[in-house]
Amino acid sequence: MNKNIKLIAIKALIFVIIGYGLSQVLRLAGNLVLTRLLAPELFGLIALAHVFHRGLGLFSDIGIEPGVIRSKRVNDPVFLKTAWSIQFIRGILLFALTAIIAYPVSLIYGSPVLFFILPVIGITSLFQGFQSCSLYLLNRDLNQGKLVFIDLAGQAVTLVVMIIIAYVYKSIWALVIGSLVAPLIKSIWSLHLPNNSGTGFKLEKTAAHELISFGKWIFISTAMMFLATQADRILLGKIFPLALFGVYNIAAMFAELPKEVMDSVGNRVLFPLISQFNHLPRNELRDKIKNKRKYLLLPLILLIAVLVCSGDFLIRFLYDKRYEQAAWMLPMLALGIWPFVLHLTVNRSLYAIGKPKFMALGDMIKFVYMVISLPLFYSFGGYFGAVLAVVLREIPVYIVVNIGLSREKLSLIKQDAWATLLLFVLITLGIWFRLFLNLGIPGIHGA
Repeated sequence: MNKNIKLIAIKALIFVIIGYGLSQVLRLAGNLVLTRLLAPELFGLIALAHVFHRGLGLFSDIGIEPGVIRSKRVNDPVFLKTAWSIQFIRGILLFALTAIIAYPVSLIYGSPVLFFILPVIGITSLFQGFQSCSLYLLNRDLNQGKLVFIDLAGQAVTLVVMIIIAYVYKSIWALVIGSLVAPLIKSIWSLHLPNNSGTGFKLEKTAAHELISFGKWIFISTAMMFLATQADRILLGKIFPLALFGVYNIAAMFAELPKEVMDSVGNRVLFPLISQFNHLPRNELRDKIKNKRKYLLLPLILLIAVLVCSGDFLIRFLYDKRYEQAAWMLPMLALGIWPFVLHLTVNRSLYAIGKPKFMALGDMIKFVYMVISLPLFYSFGGYFGAVLAVVLREIPVYIVVNIGLSREKLSLIKQDAWATLLLFVLITLGIWFRLFLNLGIPGIHGA
């Protein structure tokens, strides 16, 4: 690897990790304040609204950002204006679709307020449609300092707005209106960044064809990803009482920390970096990924082990009795995220070499699994069975992605094996230590 690129990548990784850490501090602080100001069922309501809005976004995602990042025309203003134009049109359509589905969703879940909430949340799609492609260029060049600062600024202002409205009105609208703030700030800020020549309406046929041709598998992959990753919330939102669904989302928030770390690093560092080396022979590309991946896996192993072994204590320490049931959910959900972390640390290589179809297939299989297993597990095991079905959902995707990696000579299955062994050694030691102190099995008192 070129020394200069290596230093830039390390700097980008540091910014992403620091930014993620600060983001989670803000998120946790806001969550602790808001859960004391608002009832649990309000968090269930906002989670449902975001599931459907996010779903429409993923069902219409043709991968504009990765398409720009990997393109040889990344610095061509005509190409960038075409990308922005497609993004702008998509934002308008998403807003309209969110408003259209509001009424049927409110009927399905028996919550009339969803009819009013969804169209307001849909406004975020308009803001995102206006965002300049200069953000993509910053990502392409691994200039994460500015991107992290923009995200943190938006999150901080969002948090202040939410807390003020929640304190005054104790209403769901604190969460709804607050969700508009960060996208608005990011959109306005992006228009004032350098390299903003790609903003303006233009549709060049060649550029549009390149973006859509690459994006067709992204579209399928993200659509399947939504169905696969949000099936739990769609189904549990119907199965669980609204208050318990809000509690489940608290547990999931902590359990998904390792996933979110890797998602951020993957999108902002790994994918742009691998895209610059996707011309290399497969064995060289694989070795580059393998050597760097072990440094990502080690802290994630430690984080998951801590969440599994002491997540119940964390919930009981941070939240009041209304959120008690999150204590038994968190250790289970944290363990279930491990297969996802394993393939998330390497699957960006499939995108970089233009083979996203394996992710699409994996997510499709996961969705089918969730639709069949979650109601089945719930019928036999109640709430515990439903959560168990969620815990096992990442295994089918891991298998399919590794088949794809093996075919493309990028498999790191041996590295996965030792990493998994290390994780289970740490968890075993953690449980033994708990038993030695008479603290019981993780989460057992909450179940």
